[in-house]
Amino acid sequence: MRKAVLYLTCAILLETFGTTMLKLSDGFTKVWPTLGVAVGFFISFTSLSLALKKIPLSVAYATWSAAGTALTAIIGSILFTEQLDGIKVLALGFIIGGIIIMNMSHSKDESKTAATELSSSS
Repeated sequence: MRKAVLYLTCAILLETFGTTMLKLSDGFTKVWPTLGVAVGFFISFTSLSLALKKIPLSVAYATWSAAGTALTAIIGSILFTEQLDGIKVLALGFIIGGIIIMNMSHSKDESKTAATELSSSS
C-alpha cells in the first residue's frame, strides 16, 4: 500500500506540473512548456494507473483531482498572481476536507474487511 501512496503522490505532483506547463505553453505555441504538458500528464496518468492497483478508484481519483486542484490554485496565486480570496480559500478547505473524509471512510472499510476475513478464517 505504501508504494501505491507514493504513486498517487507522484501522479498529483506531475498533474500539477502538467497543468502549470499548460498555462505557460500559451495555447501550445511554446515548445518546452508544451513538452512539459505531455510529459507531466503522461507520467501522472501512468502513476495514477499504478496507484489504482491497490487504492480504490473512488478514493484515488478524488484525492488526485482534488489535491491537484488545490495545488494548482496555490501555484496560480503564487506564480501567476491570480486572486485567492476568502471564498476560494474556503472552497479549497472544503475540497481538502472532502479528501480527508473519503480517505477516513476508506480506512474504516479496510478495517472492516480485514476483521471479516480474520473472523471467517477462524
